[in-house]
Amino acid sequence: MTSFISFIIVLGILIFVHEFGHFLCAKLFGVKVLKFSLGFGPKLVGFQRGETEYLISALPLGGYVKMVGEQGDETVNDEDESRSFANKPVWQRFIIVAAGPLSNLLFAVFVFFLVFAINGLPKPVENSVIGAVTASSPADQAGLKAGDVIASINGQATATWEEVADLISASQGKPISLEIKRGQEQLTTTAKPEISASRNIFGEETGKRYMIGISRSDEVVYEPVSLGKALLTGFAQTWGFIYLTILGIVKMIQAIIPASELGGPILIAQLAGKQLQQGWTSLAYFIGLISVNLGILNLLPIPVLDGGHLMFFTYEALRRKPVSQRAMEICQQVGLVLLATLMVFVFYNDIARLFHQG
Repeated sequence: MTSFISFIIVLGILIFVHEFGHFLCAKLFGVKVLKFSLGFGPKLVGFQRGETEYLISALPLGGYVKMVGEQGDETVNDEDESRSFANKPVWQRFIIVAAGPLSNLLFAVFVFFLVFAINGLPKPVENSVIGAVTASSPADQAGLKAGDVIASINGQATATWEEVADLISASQGKPISLEIKRGQEQLTTTAKPEISASRNIFGEETGKRYMIGISRSDEVVYEPVSLGKALLTGFAQTWGFIYLTILGIVKMIQAIIPASELGGPILIAQLAGKQLQQGWTSLAYFIGLISVNLGILNLLPIPVLDGGHLMFFTYEALRRKPVSQRAMEICQQVGLVLLATLMVFVFYNDIARLFHQG
Protein backbone atom coordinates (compact mmCIF):
# COMPACT_ATOMS: atom_id res chain seq x y z
CA MET A 1 0.00 0.00 0.00
CA THR A 2 2.89 2.36 0.80
CA SER A 3 4.36 1.74 -2.66
CA PHE A 4 1.01 2.40 -4.35
CA ILE A 5 0.40 5.64 -2.43
CA SER A 6 3.92 6.93 -3.07
CA PHE A 7 3.65 5.93 -6.75
CA ILE A 8 0.45 7.95 -7.13
CA ILE A 9 2.04 10.91 -5.32
CA VAL A 10 5.21 10.88 -7.43
CA LEU A 11 3.56 10.26 -10.79
CA GLY A 12 0.66 12.63 -10.07
CA ILE A 13 3.00 15.51 -9.20
CA LEU A 14 5.26 14.96 -12.21
CA ILE A 15 2.40 14.58 -14.70
CA PHE A 16 0.75 17.73 -13.35
CA VAL A 17 3.99 19.72 -13.64
CA HIS A 18 4.56 18.47 -17.20
CA GLU A 19 1.04 19.17 -18.46
CA PHE A 20 0.84 22.49 -16.62
CA GLY A 21 3.88 23.63 -18.60
CA HIS A 22 2.02 22.95 -21.87
CA PHE A 23 -1.16 24.51 -20.47
CA LEU A 24 0.49 27.69 -19.19
CA CYS A 25 2.31 28.44 -22.45
CA ALA A 26 -0.79 27.64 -24.52
CA LYS A 27 -2.73 30.19 -22.48
CA LEU A 28 0.15 32.65 -22.73
CA PHE A 29 0.00 32.54 -26.53
CA GLY A 30 -3.81 32.66 -26.67
CA VAL A 31 -4.47 29.05 -27.67
CA LYS A 32 -7.88 27.73 -26.62
CA VAL A 33 -7.49 24.75 -24.27
CA LEU A 34 -10.43 22.33 -24.23
CA LYS A 35 -9.18 19.75 -21.71
CA PHE A 36 -6.51 19.40 -19.02
CA SER A 37 -6.29 15.75 -17.97
CA LEU A 38 -4.20 13.84 -15.47
CA GLY A 39 -4.22 10.34 -16.92
CA PHE A 40 -5.62 8.81 -20.10
CA GLY A 41 -8.75 6.89 -20.92
CA PRO A 42 -12.20 7.12 -19.34
CA LYS A 43 -12.97 10.13 -17.16
CA LEU A 44 -13.13 9.44 -13.43
CA VAL A 45 -13.87 12.91 -12.07
CA GLY A 46 -13.75 16.42 -13.49
CA PHE A 47 -15.25 19.86 -13.66
CA GLN A 48 -15.68 22.65 -16.19
CA ARG A 49 -14.21 26.05 -15.53
CA GLY A 50 -14.50 28.59 -18.31
CA GLU A 51 -13.66 27.05 -21.66
CA THR A 52 -11.52 24.24 -20.18
CA GLU A 53 -12.57 20.92 -18.67
CA TYR A 54 -10.24 19.71 -15.89
CA LEU A 55 -10.34 15.98 -15.26
CA ILE A 56 -8.66 12.92 -13.79
CA SER A 57 -8.76 9.89 -16.05
CA ALA A 58 -8.53 6.16 -15.37
CA LEU A 59 -5.02 5.35 -16.62
CA PRO A 60 -2.44 7.26 -14.52
CA LEU A 61 0.54 6.70 -16.84
CA GLY A 62 0.53 10.17 -18.36
CA GLY A 63 -1.77 13.06 -19.17
CA TYR A 64 -2.65 15.51 -21.90
CA VAL A 65 -3.69 19.06 -22.73
CA LYS A 66 -6.20 19.14 -25.61
CA MET A 67 -5.96 22.35 -27.62
CA VAL A 68 -8.12 23.62 -30.48
CA GLY A 69 -6.46 22.90 -33.83
CA GLU A 70 -3.89 20.56 -32.33
CA GLN A 71 -4.53 17.96 -35.06
CA GLY A 72 -3.53 19.17 -38.51
CA ASP A 73 -6.70 17.90 -40.20
CA GLU A 74 -9.03 19.11 -37.44
CA THR A 75 -12.01 21.29 -38.37
CA VAL A 76 -11.95 24.56 -36.44
CA ASN A 77 -14.86 26.99 -36.06
CA ASP A 78 -14.36 30.46 -37.53
CA GLU A 79 -14.60 32.05 -34.07
CA ASP A 80 -11.75 29.83 -32.82
CA GLU A 81 -9.54 30.22 -35.89
CA SER A 82 -7.30 32.86 -34.30
CA ARG A 83 -6.97 30.72 -31.16
CA SER A 84 -6.07 27.51 -33.00
CA PHE A 85 -2.77 25.84 -32.13
CA ALA A 86 -2.12 25.07 -35.81
CA ASN A 87 -2.45 28.75 -36.78
CA LYS A 88 0.12 29.98 -34.29
CA PRO A 89 3.68 30.80 -35.49
CA VAL A 90 6.00 27.82 -35.44
CA TRP A 91 8.13 29.35 -32.67
CA GLN A 92 5.11 29.63 -30.39
CA ARG A 93 4.09 26.02 -31.09
CA PHE A 94 7.68 24.98 -30.37
CA ILE A 95 7.64 26.73 -26.98
CA ILE A 96 4.23 25.28 -26.04
CA VAL A 97 5.42 21.73 -26.72
CA ALA A 98 8.88 22.23 -25.18
CA ALA A 99 7.33 23.73 -22.04
CA GLY A 100 6.27 20.29 -20.76
CA PRO A 101 9.67 18.63 -20.45
CA LEU A 102 11.35 21.92 -19.53
CA SER A 103 8.86 22.29 -16.67
CA ASN A 104 9.99 18.91 -15.37
CA LEU A 105 13.62 20.02 -15.46
CA LEU A 106 12.86 23.31 -13.70
CA PHE A 107 10.72 21.48 -11.16
CA ALA A 108 13.73 19.27 -10.35
CA VAL A 109 15.75 22.44 -9.66
CA PHE A 110 12.97 23.63 -7.33
CA VAL A 111 12.81 20.29 -5.47
CA PHE A 112 16.57 20.15 -4.93
CA PHE A 113 16.56 23.81 -3.89
CA LEU A 114 13.97 23.03 -1.19
CA VAL A 115 15.94 20.05 0.07
CA PHE A 116 19.21 22.02 0.28
CA ALA A 117 17.54 25.15 1.70
CA ILE A 118 15.83 23.19 4.48
CA ASN A 119 18.42 20.48 5.22
CA GLY A 120 21.64 22.08 4.02
CA LEU A 121 24.20 20.57 1.67
CA PRO A 122 25.13 16.91 2.29
CA LYS A 123 28.82 16.27 2.94
CA PRO A 124 30.36 12.80 3.48
CA VAL A 125 31.62 12.30 7.01
CA GLU A 126 35.41 11.97 7.04
CA ASN A 127 36.04 8.72 8.86
CA SER A 128 37.31 5.18 8.34
CA VAL A 129 34.05 3.38 9.09
CA ILE A 130 33.24 0.32 6.96
CA GLY A 131 29.85 0.67 5.28
CA ALA A 132 29.64 -2.77 3.66
CA VAL A 133 31.70 -5.95 3.28
CA THR A 134 31.58 -8.01 0.06
CA ALA A 135 30.69 -11.66 0.65
CA SER A 136 33.62 -14.11 0.34
CA SER A 137 36.09 -11.23 -0.04
CA PRO A 138 39.41 -11.04 1.85
CA ALA A 139 37.73 -8.65 4.32
CA ASP A 140 34.88 -11.11 4.86
CA GLN A 141 37.34 -13.95 5.43
CA ALA A 142 39.24 -11.74 7.87
CA GLY A 143 36.04 -11.25 9.91
CA LEU A 144 35.46 -7.57 9.17
CA LYS A 145 31.89 -6.29 9.51
CA ALA A 146 29.88 -3.22 8.51
CA GLY A 147 30.25 -0.57 11.22
CA ASP A 148 33.83 -1.52 12.10
CA VAL A 149 36.26 1.40 12.37
CA ILE A 150 39.67 0.83 10.80
CA ALA A 151 42.02 2.46 13.32
CA SER A 152 45.29 1.55 11.59
CA ILE A 153 46.84 -0.51 8.80
CA ASN A 154 50.30 -2.02 9.35
CA GLY A 155 50.65 0.25 12.35
CA GLN A 156 49.86 3.45 10.44
CA ALA A 157 46.85 5.34 11.83
CA THR A 158 43.89 5.83 9.49
CA ALA A 159 41.39 8.62 10.09
CA THR A 160 39.85 8.93 6.60
CA TRP A 161 38.66 6.51 3.94
CA GLU A 162 41.20 7.88 1.46
CA GLU A 163 44.00 6.83 3.82
CA VAL A 164 42.49 3.34 4.12
CA ALA A 165 42.20 2.94 0.34
CA ASP A 166 45.74 4.25 -0.30
CA LEU A 167 47.36 1.93 2.25
CA ILE A 168 45.50 -1.13 0.95
CA SER A 169 46.42 -0.26 -2.64
CA ALA A 170 50.07 0.33 -1.67
CA SER A 171 50.30 -3.18 -0.19
CA GLN A 172 50.86 -4.66 -3.68
CA GLY A 173 49.01 -7.78 -2.58
CA LYS A 174 51.05 -8.48 0.58
CA PRO A 175 49.08 -9.36 3.74
CA ILE A 176 48.13 -6.32 5.84
CA SER A 177 47.49 -6.04 9.55
CA LEU A 178 44.36 -4.13 10.47
CA GLU A 179 43.53 -2.74 13.89
CA ILE A 180 39.76 -2.56 14.25
CA LYS A 181 37.45 -0.81 16.71
CA ARG A 182 34.14 -2.61 17.10
CA GLY A 183 32.10 -0.87 19.74
CA GLN A 184 34.20 -1.07 22.91
CA GLU A 185 36.38 -3.85 21.51
CA GLN A 186 39.87 -3.50 19.97
CA LEU A 187 40.58 -6.23 17.42
CA THR A 188 43.51 -7.08 15.19
CA THR A 189 43.17 -9.14 12.03
CA THR A 190 45.02 -9.84 8.81
CA ALA A 191 43.75 -9.66 5.22
CA LYS A 192 45.48 -10.30 1.90
CA PRO A 193 44.42 -7.70 -0.75
CA GLU A 194 43.53 -8.99 -4.19
CA ILE A 195 43.77 -7.18 -7.51
CA SER A 196 40.27 -6.06 -8.49
CA ALA A 197 38.69 -3.89 -11.15
CA SER A 198 37.42 -0.45 -10.21
CA ARG A 199 34.11 0.29 -11.92
CA ASN A 200 32.02 3.41 -12.52
CA ILE A 201 28.26 3.68 -11.95
CA PHE A 202 27.62 2.09 -15.37
CA GLY A 203 29.68 -0.98 -14.51
CA GLU A 204 32.55 -0.06 -16.84
CA GLU A 205 36.06 -0.94 -15.71
CA THR A 206 38.07 2.19 -14.96
CA GLY A 207 41.26 0.53 -13.72
CA LYS A 208 42.64 -2.10 -11.38
CA ARG A 209 43.94 -1.81 -7.85
CA TYR A 210 44.45 -3.94 -4.75
CA MET A 211 41.33 -4.20 -2.59
CA ILE A 212 39.97 -6.32 0.25
CA GLY A 213 36.24 -5.97 -0.50
CA ILE A 214 35.06 -3.14 1.74
CA SER A 215 33.25 0.11 0.98
CA ARG A 216 32.94 3.32 2.93
CA SER A 217 30.02 4.32 5.13
CA ASP A 218 27.42 6.51 3.42
CA GLU A 219 27.01 8.66 6.53
CA VAL A 220 26.71 12.37 5.74
CA VAL A 221 26.40 15.63 7.63
CA TYR A 222 24.40 18.62 6.43
CA GLU A 223 25.94 22.07 6.31
CA PRO A 224 23.52 25.04 6.37
CA VAL A 225 23.75 27.29 3.30
CA SER A 226 22.20 30.52 2.06
CA LEU A 227 19.17 30.47 -0.24
CA GLY A 228 21.36 31.64 -3.12
CA LYS A 229 23.82 28.78 -2.60
CA ALA A 230 20.94 26.30 -2.28
CA LEU A 231 19.50 27.52 -5.60
CA LEU A 232 22.85 27.31 -7.40
CA THR A 233 23.41 23.82 -6.02
CA GLY A 234 19.89 22.87 -7.13
CA PHE A 235 20.81 23.86 -10.69
CA ALA A 236 24.12 21.98 -10.43
CA GLN A 237 22.41 18.85 -9.08
CA THR A 238 19.82 18.95 -11.87
CA TRP A 239 22.51 19.40 -14.52
CA GLY A 240 24.43 16.46 -13.06
CA PHE A 241 21.35 14.23 -13.36
CA ILE A 242 20.68 15.51 -16.90
CA TYR A 243 24.22 14.54 -17.88
CA LEU A 244 23.95 11.10 -16.26
CA THR A 245 20.54 10.45 -17.86
CA ILE A 246 21.83 11.28 -21.35
CA LEU A 247 25.01 9.30 -20.74
CA GLY A 248 22.92 6.37 -19.49
CA ILE A 249 20.87 6.40 -22.71
CA VAL A 250 24.10 6.40 -24.76
CA LYS A 251 25.51 3.51 -22.69
CA MET A 252 22.30 1.55 -23.22
CA ILE A 253 22.49 2.07 -26.99
CA GLN A 254 26.11 0.89 -26.82
CA ALA A 255 24.85 -2.20 -24.90
CA ILE A 256 27.11 -1.36 -21.95
CA ILE A 257 24.04 -1.19 -19.73
CA PRO A 258 21.88 -4.30 -20.28
CA ALA A 259 18.30 -3.73 -21.42
CA SER A 260 17.16 -5.78 -18.42
CA GLU A 261 18.03 -2.76 -16.24
CA LEU A 262 15.13 -0.80 -17.76
CA GLY A 263 12.25 -0.36 -15.33
CA GLY A 264 8.64 0.70 -15.61
CA PRO A 265 5.78 1.74 -13.32
CA ILE A 266 6.12 -1.25 -10.99
CA LEU A 267 9.80 -0.56 -10.35
CA ILE A 268 9.07 3.14 -9.84
CA ALA A 269 6.35 2.23 -7.33
CA GLN A 270 8.73 -0.06 -5.42
CA LEU A 271 11.50 2.54 -5.32
CA ALA A 272 9.09 5.34 -4.39
CA GLY A 273 7.75 3.23 -1.52
CA LYS A 274 11.26 2.67 -0.18
CA GLN A 275 12.08 6.38 -0.42
CA LEU A 276 8.86 7.33 1.40
CA GLN A 277 9.75 4.95 4.25
CA GLN A 278 13.18 6.60 4.54
CA GLY A 279 11.65 10.06 4.95
CA TRP A 280 10.56 13.13 3.03
CA THR A 281 14.10 14.09 2.00
CA SER A 282 14.72 10.77 0.25
CA LEU A 283 11.32 10.93 -1.45
CA ALA A 284 11.92 14.53 -2.59
CA TYR A 285 15.32 13.57 -4.01
CA PHE A 286 13.70 10.65 -5.84
CA ILE A 287 10.99 12.93 -7.26
CA GLY A 288 13.69 15.29 -8.54
CA LEU A 289 15.58 12.44 -10.20
CA ILE A 290 12.46 11.01 -11.88
CA SER A 291 11.44 14.51 -12.98
CA VAL A 292 14.79 14.91 -14.77
CA ASN A 293 14.39 11.49 -16.39
CA LEU A 294 10.86 12.33 -17.53
CA GLY A 295 11.99 15.66 -18.97
CA ILE A 296 14.91 14.19 -20.92
CA LEU A 297 12.99 11.16 -22.21
CA ASN A 298 10.19 13.41 -23.50
CA LEU A 299 12.76 15.45 -25.43
CA LEU A 300 13.97 12.41 -27.39
CA PRO A 301 13.20 12.86 -31.13
CA ILE A 302 10.64 10.06 -31.22
CA PRO A 303 7.28 10.76 -32.91
CA VAL A 304 4.33 10.96 -30.42
CA LEU A 305 6.73 12.27 -27.75
CA ASP A 306 7.28 16.01 -27.31
CA GLY A 307 10.73 15.64 -28.86
CA GLY A 308 9.19 14.23 -32.03
CA HIS A 309 6.90 17.25 -32.39
CA LEU A 310 9.86 19.57 -31.79
CA MET A 311 11.68 17.76 -34.57
CA PHE A 312 8.74 18.43 -36.94
CA PHE A 313 8.61 22.11 -35.92
CA THR A 314 12.37 22.45 -36.49
CA TYR A 315 11.93 21.01 -39.98
CA GLU A 316 9.08 23.45 -40.62
CA ALA A 317 11.14 26.42 -39.43
CA LEU A 318 14.11 25.47 -41.62
CA ARG A 319 12.18 24.50 -44.77
CA ARG A 320 9.50 27.20 -44.40
CA LYS A 321 6.79 24.58 -44.81
CA PRO A 322 5.25 21.99 -42.47
CA VAL A 323 5.82 18.26 -42.70
CA SER A 324 3.13 16.69 -44.89
CA GLN A 325 0.17 15.21 -43.06
CA ARG A 326 0.85 11.77 -44.55
CA ALA A 327 4.52 11.77 -43.51
CA MET A 328 3.55 12.88 -40.00
CA GLU A 329 0.96 10.10 -39.70
CA ILE A 330 3.49 7.46 -40.77
CA CYS A 331 6.08 8.79 -38.30
CA GLN A 332 3.54 8.83 -35.48
CA GLN A 333 2.48 5.26 -36.23
CA VAL A 334 6.11 4.16 -36.08
CA GLY A 335 6.53 6.12 -32.86
CA LEU A 336 3.46 4.47 -31.33
CA VAL A 337 4.80 1.02 -32.19
CA LEU A 338 8.19 1.86 -30.65
CA LEU A 339 6.57 3.29 -27.53
CA ALA A 340 4.20 0.34 -27.13
CA THR A 341 7.09 -2.11 -27.59
CA LEU A 342 9.09 -0.26 -24.95
CA MET A 343 6.16 -0.28 -22.52
CA VAL A 344 5.64 -4.03 -22.98
CA PHE A 345 9.38 -4.60 -22.44
CA VAL A 346 9.62 -2.56 -19.22
CA PHE A 347 6.48 -4.22 -17.86
CA TYR A 348 8.08 -7.60 -18.63
CA ASN A 349 11.23 -6.53 -16.79
CA ASP A 350 9.17 -5.35 -13.81
CA ILE A 351 7.22 -8.62 -13.60
CA ALA A 352 10.41 -10.67 -14.02
CA ARG A 353 11.93 -8.77 -11.09
CA LEU A 354 8.88 -9.50 -8.95
CA PHE A 355 9.18 -13.25 -9.62
CA HIS A 356 12.91 -13.11 -9.00
CA GLN A 357 12.41 -11.31 -5.69
CA GLY A 358 9.72 -13.80 -4.75
